[in-house]
Amino acid sequence: MSALKLFVHNHGTHGDQSLVKTITFAMTHFTVAFTVAYLLTGDIIVGSLIAMVEPAINTVAYFFHERIWSRRQQNARAQHSTAQTI
Repeated sequence: MSALKLFVHNHGTHGDQSLVKTITFAMTHFTVAFTVAYLLTGDIIVGSLIAMVEPAINTVAYFFHERIWSRRQQNARAQHSTAQTI
């Protein structure tokens, strides 16, 4: 199985909520981006385009940001438990 398929298949196990958080963050971000872009431009097309492009890129970045922080916390817990056993 490919690494990406394994990642998606195993994602969400053991209480991992980062994918759900990413989706809700994306919906919020799309709404805010559209509202701001529309208010600044007065154009529904331009507002829609900006609202689709910028948050889509930001959402992907956020997803990986969450994964990095999650891994960092896991490593810190592992080091802490290793230090206590020594």
